[in-house]
Amino acid sequence: MVTSTHETSHRIFQDHPEVLTPVFEALGLPAPAKAIVEALTPDATEIKPLERRVDTVLKVEPSEGDGFLIAIEAQTARAPGKGTSWAYYVAYLHAKFGMPVLLVAVCKHRPTATWAAGPFECRVGTWTTQSTRPFVLGPDNVPEITDESAVARQPALATLSAIVHSGSQNAPAILGMVARGMRTLDEATAKYWCEWLEVGLENTPVRDTWRELEKMVATYFPGRGTLFEQTYLEGKAEGKAEAILQVLDKHSVPISEATRDRITSCTDLDTLALWFGRSLTATTAADLFAEE
Repeated sequence: MVTSTHETSHRIFQDHPEVLTPVFEALGLPAPAKAIVEALTPDATEIKPLERRVDTVLKVEPSEGDGFLIAIEAQTARAPGKGTSWAYYVAYLHAKFGMPVLLVAVCKHRPTATWAAGPFECRVGTWTTQSTRPFVLGPDNVPEITDESAVARQPALATLSAIVHSGSQNAPAILGMVARGMRTLDEATAKYWCEWLEVGLENTPVRDTWRELEKMVATYFPGRGTLFEQTYLEGKAEGKAEAILQVLDKHSVPISEATRDRITSCTDLDTLALWFGRSLTATTAADLFAEE
């Protein structure tokens, strides 16, 4: 099943190949910064009734040495037959482009990561004709973010790390670290990565935790009319308007539809604060809007 978490877990590599750093380091390959990385079509369909599609395919041209392909698959759970599909992807891409293929599986659950490491074998009796062994990016080799300065240096890797570790007990602490680190970024960059992370966490238990922490990032850019600020202020305005209506209801003060609309449509926090103070002693709705 394709989910937002699934899509984010592999699409981030298309725009930000630097998140492959743990893979390159583990394999002793040149870092992405020294290589030309190009996204290729992920379509591996040969016969129309049978459609196969790799999540993300990248062509890497190192500054030294031969080029190769990276086929990236986001895997949120074990899937029957996936080993067969992966073997097909590797064989097809190798044949089509004439380049060696590195298969990378991105997993945020350790049991899934252990399973995804394979090997997935095609064998008859004791003879193995083909063996597929993905390189797994998961909780064991994607470092947790423990220093908010790392977010400023590598926001893409920090975002991937937060998604990969979203199922761990440390997830709330990791997200808090990421939120604090994003406050050191410029407004546009912070907004960009906050949105990436929110989408990536959509199908996880800690998404609501991140949405609350995101407000902390939003309030770091006051007075600039940003989407962050607007969303945060709208939330506060709705809360204050609801509080005013609750107080009036508790005091049995009649409220017309026009009055209700006037209160709920107001977005000025100072005005709402004034109305709330008046609602505590108001006997009619008109008392809220009396001239000073």
